[in-house]
Amino acid sequence: MGKTGTAGNKDKRVRSDCFVEIELTEMGGIEIDLKSKVIKLYREAILDLCMEELRFFGIENAKVIIEDHGALPFILEARIEAAVKMCLDTDREFLPEMIPENLYHTEKERFRRSRLYLPGNTPSYMINAGIHKPDGIILDLEDAVAPSKKGEAKILVRNALRHINFYGAERMVRINQIPMGLDDLDYVIPHNVNVVLIPKCESAEQILEVDEQILRISRENDVHNPVYLMPIIESALGVVKAFEIASSSENIVSLAIGLEDYTADVGTQRTIEGRESFFARSQVVNAARAAGVQPIDSVFSDVADTEALKKTIIESKSLGFEGMGCIHPRQINIIHKYYAPNEAEIEKAKMIIEAFYEAEQKGMGVVSLGSKMIDPPVVKRALRTMEYAVKAGKCPKDWRKVDA
Repeated sequence: MGKTGTAGNKDKRVRSDCFVEIELTEMGGIEIDLKSKVIKLYREAILDLCMEELRFFGIENAKVIIEDHGALPFILEARIEAAVKMCLDTDREFLPEMIPENLYHTEKERFRRSRLYLPGNTPSYMINAGIHKPDGIILDLEDAVAPSKKGEAKILVRNALRHINFYGAERMVRINQIPMGLDDLDYVIPHNVNVVLIPKCESAEQILEVDEQILRISRENDVHNPVYLMPIIESALGVVKAFEIASSSENIVSLAIGLEDYTADVGTQRTIEGRESFFARSQVVNAARAAGVQPIDSVFSDVADTEALKKTIIESKSLGFEGMGCIHPRQINIIHKYYAPNEAEIEKAKMIIEAFYEAEQKGMGVVSLGSKMIDPPVVKRALRTMEYAVKAGKCPKDWRKVDA
């Protein structure tokens, strides 16, 4: 018996995935046992892809079992590669074609109201995730992936980043906790990632380690697009060091909080009322604002309770958060609706922009609204409020815009 490697999922409920088993043999060439519901249509294509990939890795003799449940080629490629790498010690990568650069461009200042978590080893959730229009899509390599599956998940996430069009959603990956997560970066930095989420972050040193690793990988792979960072505060120590973390790198765009792990760390239970996390959430908002980055709230885990979600968002917004995570597409529209500016916020923003515009037209060096002075950051926030109001359908597109 030679070395054997397996990858993928097999179950009656599995869809858009496959299971691959490869056993290296000393002779006999390549023997492939293929089972698929679409075998009449795609038998030759699947066999050709498998042979091409095995030859790429220099495998001439092997017994291969493929149980296909509608896997797209990039998924099949990832599963074969993962199985091969359980048999062989190789750094070679069988990479799918890269999508056009204009499909994964992002900016430091952009809306991050909703970020949809997707398990990094479940391709069926990834394929059409962009049609739900979240601001960000997170391919999760951490808590959503079993320890025994993390190796193959990295390959699948890499292929998904290269291949899937997320229709304008920011392309995010949550790596594993540092230091383990540093190894994940080789699988995501060269492959269209926009934001790296750093879980259970407790120090600026962890951020700097990630920054250094990203810089090295970017130089080695000729990556020019920026890769931003979103540390996640999930412990008492992380809350205490929130500002240190938020201000540790110019690449940080957001500071998030994860309340499931935080409440466990402080020895309490998470409640809808949120009294047990009020201090931590306020600290994270204050640290983010002081560092000039976006404060992002935790996920709301009860998918069925939309009323509680609405109340949580309203409170979250009142604390100063700009968005939150979500674990189901049905939460996205609710998040966008209730984080949107209300009528009073829209009117105030219009007044600030109008006052700034009039002062600028008159050549005045000082701008005020009533008894309060208006400086450029205030105007910038007002313009952002109006941009959000337009996007949320609460204000017509033809309101007078001013470049502050």
